[in-house]
Amino acid sequence: MTKIEDQNSTPATSGIILHGARFYDILAWVMMFGRERAFREKLIDLARLKPGDTVLDVGCGTGTLAITAKRRVGPTGKVYGIDPSPEMIARSGQKARKAGLDIVFKNGAIEALPFSNAQFDAVLSTLMFHHLPHKLREAGAREIRRVLKPGSRVLVVDFGGTEQQRGLLARLHQRHCHVKLPVVIGLLGAAGLNVVESGAVGIKDLHFTLATAPCCEQ
Repeated sequence: MTKIEDQNSTPATSGIILHGARFYDILAWVMMFGRERAFREKLIDLARLKPGDTVLDVGCGTGTLAITAKRRVGPTGKVYGIDPSPEMIARSGQKARKAGLDIVFKNGAIEALPFSNAQFDAVLSTLMFHHLPHKLREAGAREIRRVLKPGSRVLVVDFGGTEQQRGLLARLHQRHCHVKLPVVIGLLGAAGLNVVESGAVGIKDLHFTLATAPCCEQ
């Protein structure tokens, strides 16, 4: 059964919190030119998820990627989603219940992940780092490394800032619209993660970075 924890609590964070769950899915559909389902499936492929994995979606929004991940990891796998917005968490739970999927959603912030050390086989972060100031990105990368099992992986996807945006999307992202690929690679490397693959997603100017946690502590 889908579980929602701390639904009415907004954690303290210096990152931008999106509360418009009602319009979030519509905006995502528009931004992906109606190809959101294919986009989510591609991200799951890039993250190399497999049946039985335990997965965390950081900044899960309305839960679409977490739902896709749960379908990939199957009944033996576990999926958790966190977001600082209670409205997003409520919407995520509704969608997961409608899909008949067992996913745990929590209110939480990337700089203080509410999970124990070395808990996850994979961590996903999609279109979120550009909402964070630099110091918060650094703290978030360290927290992601902390909750990853040795040898497990993290996938970070974001806008690269190479595409000229106009109109509504430009106004929505005029202050924090992108984070360049070398910046993400540097953040994950500084947190002690090993970048194994990076490049263009193939939709708009989105880029991805896949990194792994060290197999053994030095």
